[in-house]
Amino acid sequence: MTRIVIVGGGYAGFYTAWRLERLLRKGEADVTLVDPAPYMTYQPFLPEVAAGSIEARHAVVPLARHLRRTRLVNGRATRIDHSSRRVDVRLADGSVTVLGYDEVVVTAGAVTRVFPVPGVADEAIGFKRIEEAVAVRDAVLTAFDEAASLPPGEARRRRLTVVFVGGGFAGVEGFAEVLSLALGLTRYHRGIRLGELDFHLVDASDHILPEVTPRARAWVRRFLEMRGATVHLGRTVTLVADGTVTLSDGTVIEAGLVVWTAGIAANPVVSRHTDLPVDARGLLVVRPDLRVGTSELPVEHAWAAGDDAAVPDLTGPAGAFTVPNAQHAVRQGKLLARNLVAVLRGGRPRPYRHRSLGTIATLGLGHGIFQSGPITLRGLPAWLIHRGYHVLVVPTWERKIRVASGWGAGLVLGRDIASLTAVQHPRAAFRDDASRRDAA
Repeated sequence: MTRIVIVGGGYAGFYTAWRLERLLRKGEADVTLVDPAPYMTYQPFLPEVAAGSIEARHAVVPLARHLRRTRLVNGRATRIDHSSRRVDVRLADGSVTVLGYDEVVVTAGAVTRVFPVPGVADEAIGFKRIEEAVAVRDAVLTAFDEAASLPPGEARRRRLTVVFVGGGFAGVEGFAEVLSLALGLTRYHRGIRLGELDFHLVDASDHILPEVTPRARAWVRRFLEMRGATVHLGRTVTLVADGTVTLSDGTVIEAGLVVWTAGIAANPVVSRHTDLPVDARGLLVVRPDLRVGTSELPVEHAWAAGDDAAVPDLTGPAGAFTVPNAQHAVRQGKLLARNLVAVLRGGRPRPYRHRSLGTIATLGLGHGIFQSGPITLRGLPAWLIHRGYHVLVVPTWERKIRVASGWGAGLVLGRDIASLTAVQHPRAAFRDDASRRDAA
């Protein structure tokens, strides 16, 4: 059988494998998917996970449950050697295994882009993985629990101060949802006043949400500021140390939580550890039909899609590439599977063309912004479209039902505000019990 290895189980990788299972005949090919996580994270739900509006487990799709005919390898690809048709994979126990292949599909995705700012790696937290969204939620809930027991002052103020770095979609949605959570928490912690909340959004450019029109992004900024937030534009973070964030204009913010959402970078296995062709950004060079290479220099038996691929945008200006978002990754994964099967059967692959459905962002419970062509919706209508669209797009009926039922319960019962920070250190209480026993 033809051996197909898929490197990466994100949107593009999961949808490629999922569609291959439907298209391939029995015995036609053997499919293996490699990823260090046993699930696909539906990243558009991360802001609502951080806000407590979605249960974390409902925002991920377990691979073992939904990929029944695909061999799953729980490990991290460390090198793709296409000349030898092999992928080196580091497994959970630290050992390395080698996977041979006839066709390789590279959908390794992107990683968080972290600039060499002193202290960022030690004190900030990213916002690209489900674990990070859960940690952000628990940090905010714990901060309120602690602040409510402290007298007004520096220690209490710091716990109620949050800084998000990055004004793209991930940053703005995450910031707005966490701010919405904090505003709601003041109803339960009656000793904490709205004026004590101190939320800051920092971006190096002169605007946020570059994907929408200037008028729309100006409205989003005004909306955030009306809710008590401070938006710092044209500024960068120069230092994060001892619970303080220093900006390029000299502003110093004492913050209990720093979240880094300043863009994405190419996955190192693609940008530095493969003999497949990459561009100046470290992305794989891809033809419109999602095969690696160019029309003049094709690379046979190699495919790529998603955030680690420079896929030509045939609906845009010459030389344009599709932007790295969920819309493209899902569609590219589905087309890649169809094209791969077509080539295996002697057919011709189709080029990737898309029609944008628009852009949409959630800005907290009951608030959002939606833009499609000349149409712009704000507030509750945009928020309803956001929820309706994503419950339809999240893969599998099982996930759709879980998400929809969770949203329904939340509308009736409100957010669940129980902090589970202790689960990040599950043995701490056990060790304390043991030490008290020994002391006695």
